[in-house]
Amino acid sequence: MVRVLFLHPDLGIGGAERLVVDAALALKERGHQVSFLTNHHDSTHCFKETADGSFPVHVVGDWLPRRLFGRFYAICAYLRMLYAAFYASFFMPQREQVDVVVCDLISVCIPILRLARHRPRVLFYCHFPDQLLSSREGMLKSLYRMPINWLEEHTIGLADKVLVNSKFTLRVFQDTFRRLSTVPDVLYPSLHTQYFDQMEKKLEQRAALLDEQQPVHPRVPRNAFIYLDINRYERKKNHALALHSLRLLGDTLPASDFKRCRLIIAGGYDTRCLENVEHFAELEQLTEKLKLQDNVVLLQSPTDEEKCRLLFAAHCLLYTPENEHFGIVPLEGMYCSKPVVALNSGGPTETVVNTSTGFLCEKQEKSFGAAMLQLFRDEPLRLKMGDQGHKRVQQKFSFQAFADRLNEIIQELVTIPKQSSDAKKRE
Repeated sequence: MVRVLFLHPDLGIGGAERLVVDAALALKERGHQVSFLTNHHDSTHCFKETADGSFPVHVVGDWLPRRLFGRFYAICAYLRMLYAAFYASFFMPQREQVDVVVCDLISVCIPILRLARHRPRVLFYCHFPDQLLSSREGMLKSLYRMPINWLEEHTIGLADKVLVNSKFTLRVFQDTFRRLSTVPDVLYPSLHTQYFDQMEKKLEQRAALLDEQQPVHPRVPRNAFIYLDINRYERKKNHALALHSLRLLGDTLPASDFKRCRLIIAGGYDTRCLENVEHFAELEQLTEKLKLQDNVVLLQSPTDEEKCRLLFAAHCLLYTPENEHFGIVPLEGMYCSKPVVALNSGGPTETVVNTSTGFLCEKQEKSFGAAMLQLFRDEPLRLKMGDQGHKRVQQKFSFQAFADRLNEIIQELVTIPKQSSDAKKRE
């Protein structure tokens, strides 16, 4: 039994949060003692496993600012994580000391964790280099980011083990951090498929009791053809592509057919995040501008059960981000037997098989809309793709394989002699 602590900035709702929760579940199932330390945790805006007592969750440093003067998000995030790392290293009660710390997103905490008296092994999971996620806004922004980028590279190099989420991210990691000799291993995220199976059974039993299938939303008729778009309300997620593609679909289909079409955008929405608030309003305005009010439903932060209902009810999943690092949502869609329409870039090129489990499209509404149209018109193709997608997740991205590999990595970490590990870092 290994004592594992997950150190994560904000246990909200997102792909990174889903990954660390699934990793925690995997290790707990293997008999390890797992806990979370975070800067922020809202029990009304999180994955249920972090709120229902499945894991101890300790919050420190939430009083520190998330931004200064409406800016300096990165500096504030680094300071908040440094505070958490100091707590974990020097102030955590003796009985809560751990053998391995798993951190992600922000690497600046790693040197502090290595100073702890009871030196834990540090595993860093790189979703994507943080410096590439920062917008380029001129010379002042470049000067501001310069020391932050230097810290990111050098602190990642101090981890005992580094993992990345895809071969795409591995290539980007090596191109970005050229001074590092570290070669990360690829550990694909996975689905806790048992949860989806249990939820499907639960929803079926509920429908049987009611003696009818309930609509997923009051504005979605029972005979609707549902395109589902699940992603946070951020501009880089490119929800606008789904809206423009739907407009093109509406200009192509007969009015009676398009009347059945519904695009449901279900996104993580946090009122503390200004971009979430602004972008949601932008999408509402774009929906009105494109005259799609009758065909579009915008949902904020659906619960896990609501998301499952949407996935089971949908006919097709749309995935619009460009160069997404991995993307767990396509796996969720495929496991629920839905064909996936995604962009031909980034992580989806490793999960979605073009013309087999869905379509990989160019970043144009013409290409995206053509795939949406084909799936609307060709039911046998849609069902075949859904079946092949389900099998692909079972074969290539099973929770069992993910849990086994992660367990091996944790066991390998705790068996490395401290002297050899520290000597390797000095090299």
